[in-house]
Amino acid sequence: MYFSWTDIDEIHGDHFKKAAPVQTSFNDLLGTAQLTTNEPIQSLELLEIANEPYYWINDAQLYNARTGQMKNGISKEEAQQVANRYMLNDLEIAKIQLVDSVGPHHEYRGRPLPAYEISYETPQNLKAYVAVENGAFQTVRHRDWRWFDFLWMTHTMDYQGRDNFNTLLLRAFSLLGLITVLSGFVLWYISSPSIRKLKKKIK
Repeated sequence: MYFSWTDIDEIHGDHFKKAAPVQTSFNDLLGTAQLTTNEPIQSLELLEIANEPYYWINDAQLYNARTGQMKNGISKEEAQQVANRYMLNDLEIAKIQLVDSVGPHHEYRGRPLPAYEISYETPQNLKAYVAVENGAFQTVRHRDWRWFDFLWMTHTMDYQGRDNFNTLLLRAFSLLGLITVLSGFVLWYISSPSIRKLKKKIK
């Protein structure tokens, strides 16, 4: 019942974010032939970090799109500017810390590491995450999301990583539930007075 009555957009933290970040137009960008990369370019994405254009190449290398200089991750100040593009202007930042590793139950599990965890002064213990490697805004986490995540874990019965709904435990309980329902129908058929009367009429 909780999942059916919950607004999934609020769980995702959309009410803490701007409707859409302002997209900056850039001119005079370098071509790929001018970059000092030795590997063939299989994928390229234009990113904005602290009002500067960057090429994210092959999901591994970050280059300034104007100077061609390779960038090894972003700074804490740049992560704050990235978050400011996405989060509401009236949110006040409490602290920013670097996250190098997380456990299987951490709210940032399954996403690029290292990352900057940006905490805000809110009753909901709001946090935003920005990837260090390419400065991409990752996700928002808050109190209601954490409750949802916990209840989802109990719903899927995945007590290891919380996201797998094909666990043996869940399959066993679903099979047990099916057997229970079928046995209920059998018991009703055996003990029902209406069925008994019907059998007598047939005889």
